[in-house]
Amino acid sequence: MPRSLLPRSPASTALLQGALFAAALLATLLPPPAMAAEPGTLTVQPRPVEDLKAVFATVESVRETLARTRIGGTVADLTVTEGDKVAVGQVIATVRDPKLPLQLAALDARIQALRAQQHQAELELGRARQLRASGTGTQQRLDDAQAALDVARAQIAAMEAERSVVAQQAREGEVLAPAAGRVLQVKVIAGAVVMPGEPVAGIATDTYILRLHLPERHARFLKEGDPVLVGQRGLAPVSPADPGGAALARGTVRQVYPEMAGGQVVADAAVSGLGDFFVGERVRVYVATGTRDAVVIPPDWLLRRFGTDFVRLADGTEVPVQAGGTIPTVGDRPGGLEILSGLKPGDVIVRPAGS
Repeated sequence: MPRSLLPRSPASTALLQGALFAAALLATLLPPPAMAAEPGTLTVQPRPVEDLKAVFATVESVRETLARTRIGGTVADLTVTEGDKVAVGQVIATVRDPKLPLQLAALDARIQALRAQQHQAELELGRARQLRASGTGTQQRLDDAQAALDVARAQIAAMEAERSVVAQQAREGEVLAPAAGRVLQVKVIAGAVVMPGEPVAGIATDTYILRLHLPERHARFLKEGDPVLVGQRGLAPVSPADPGGAALARGTVRQVYPEMAGGQVVADAAVSGLGDFFVGERVRVYVATGTRDAVVIPPDWLLRRFGTDFVRLADGTEVPVQAGGTIPTVGDRPGGLEILSGLKPGDVIVRPAGS
């Protein structure tokens, strides 16, 4: 007899009925499984987007330094002008002091005289040693000759050291660039008389940043690492709603200064490609000053007929919508077209054919 036709015991029948009841109850309580979106469809869900504020930023160098003279004298050679690029240690000017060559010549003459005295002391020492060896000379004369030779040698060493100091001063007439960058200002002309420590040129280092000044109310939204959008050169307005943001470059906030000035918070943004900008040039920058929820769809999913925008739902119907501006891509959040009204969360839209 088949096992399905065998009589069941009351206990097994009760267990089977309990299992069936539990399965039915579990199926009632659990939500239906989410269906995977078909290719070419999109389920409408609000997502956070950044509110962008347009501000003007100034192109500045991270560090500015001065090339100074180390000796006083007259500027004989000036090899740079405003806008020139310089390397570390490059000679940008030469200061000459006419007294230094005269001092070198005087020291050379004194060194020659001392060397003559040294030669004479060496001869005296040789004779004193011969006399002392033969017994006709005294030990005092030998000691005096040795002391005279030692004094002559010490005087020569001191004079050569003094000559080295003057020669180093002459070499320090070369004004060197303390850092690589661009020359912003040249403060002297050829033939000018300068004093030690006087600035010759102002140099901006190669690292350029955008310095932002934001109102105090936006300080709490700004932090290091936040993305910024940078417009092209010039003060013509460039909207972040430009499709695809092709005219906008990306940057990152690298530092937020802890001190406010004039009710504004100051921050620096790092952006590539600022080397060709003028230092002090103003650029339009968009920064995020908060987030809000919005419905964003790809721009090519919108239908426009007779001046009205439509979106096609998955059931084939078309609903009119009010389109807003284009949301640019900020950080890891993709951009798109904001829909102000006409769609609600959970709507499934499809991409129009041919788009």
